[in-house]
Parts: sequence; structure tokens; C-alpha cells
Amino acid sequence: MEKPRLIASDVDGTLLSPLEQVTKRTVETVGRAVEAGSPVVLVSGRPPRWIPGVAEEAGLDGYAVCANGAVLYDIGADRVVDVHGLLDPMLLHDVAEALDFAIPGCRLAAERIGTKAVDPDVRTFVIESEYHNPWGDGEGSVTSRAEVLGFPAVKLLVSHKKMTSDEMAMAARTVLDGTVDITFSSGGGLIELAAHGVTKATGLAAVARRMDVAAEHTIAFGDMPNDVAMLRWSGHGVAMANGHPLVLDVADEVTGPNSEDGVAQVLERWF
Repeated sequence: MEKPRLIASDVDGTLLSPLEQVTKRTVETVGRAVEAGSPVVLVSGRPPRWIPGVAEEAGLDGYAVCANGAVLYDIGADRVVDVHGLLDPMLLHDVAEALDFAIPGCRLAAERIGTKAVDPDVRTFVIESEYHNPWGDGEGSVTSRAEVLGFPAVKLLVSHKKMTSDEMAMAARTVLDGTVDITFSSGGGLIELAAHGVTKATGLAAVARRMDVAAEHTIAFGDMPNDVAMLRWSGHGVAMANGHPLVLDVADEVTGPNSEDGVAQVLERWF
């Protein structure tokens, strides 16, 4: 591949080290790329409120694609630029009923969106009792299921403490295939549901159009199933060595793990 004109990177398990930090080597490499005119876009399952800390550490202030493609966020302006594929309450209730059949005992949470990363006028993350977050519990407003499902959401999260994410995704697809898109970014018993057709690829494509960059001039890095569509869309898709087998199978290249600056290893060819 020639020098990429647009660089897209997943965050957790990819740009971040296992200690959830952006290493000095990666910061320096990303900085050289931006200075050379190749923007670096964060493309994550994270909501906007989880982006500014990583962006500051990495020295980035451009766009971030959040919630697996549903939200486009301007980091420097702290502004939600666009939202795609809201899940309406009627669909959320239908999906929840199907999930109770396919994954008995599952617990739900909903991501909502405001006008900026932290919007005091919006309860951006609501969870029902016993919802489990593999990244650590403690975030979210605990409320009833009716409240979780009662307002439009950019993402519905489903947890189960006694199942893997692979098992949950397989079970959910048996009852929801084609209704919503099902993916996951952690193996620890959590799947993420978005409006059908909304993926990291559609989010990144929207950024590329704004920057007038074609897919073939884009390089993307990822490690989990929610990165598959993005890697397929990009001119050069790079999987981390620590990645899920589905990601390794579709990648054009496998780089080192996030513990060994795998993103920097590739970008240093040009920057």
C-alpha cells in the first residue's frame, strides 16, 4: 500500500496497550502521521464520553466514530456532528422480548446521545439491575427495563455473566438476524446491538467522504468482531495479533499485538 491518506484505529485492544495507555512510541508515530497530512480517526464501540481522555493522550483533536458507527463526534469542538440509525422504543421492546427467549437471564443497557460528550440534559447510559460491564461495573443509572427501553438509543447492550460473547451473539442471531446488527468488542459476556446496516465501516465511510478520501487510500486497525466491517471496507485492513479469529481471517495483514505497539509497527513504514 502507498502512504495512507486516512488512518482509522479501534481503541481498546488496538491503539491502547493492555494497561489501557497510549505508549510513547504510538503517540510519536501518530503525531508524525498527522503532521504529514494523514488524519488519524478513532473508530470505537465507545460512546463519546469515553473518547476525550484517549484523544488527549494520543494528541488527537479530529473526528471520532463512536458507538460502532452510530455517532460521529468532533473531539476538538466537543460536539456530536451526526447520528445514524437510532433504535426506537418499539423496536427496542421487540428486541428485548426476543432476547429473553434466546438468552434467558440477560440484562440490558442503553446508550443514548446528547449534543456533546457529556450532556447534563441527557441520561446517556441507563442500565437495569444486575447488568454486568466487563470493563468494570459502576457506570450508568440503574433503572427499570421499561426506562431502559423507553427512549431512542444508539446502542442496546446485553450482558450475561455465565456466557461468552460468542455464545450470546450466536443465540441472539437465531431470533434477531436481519432485524438489528449484532457484534461485540469484549469476550466477557456482552454483545452490542445497533440499527441494521450501521457499522464502524459506515461511520468511517462518512468521515472519508467529508475528507474526500477514497476507501483504497484508507488503512484501518482493529482486534474484535465489531472491527470486521471496517477492515473489509478499508483499502488495507490490519488485525492485531491479539485479535479475535474472525478479525484475523478478514485482515489483509496481521501486525504485532497491542502489547508491542502493533499500530505503530505498521505506520512507521511511512511516518
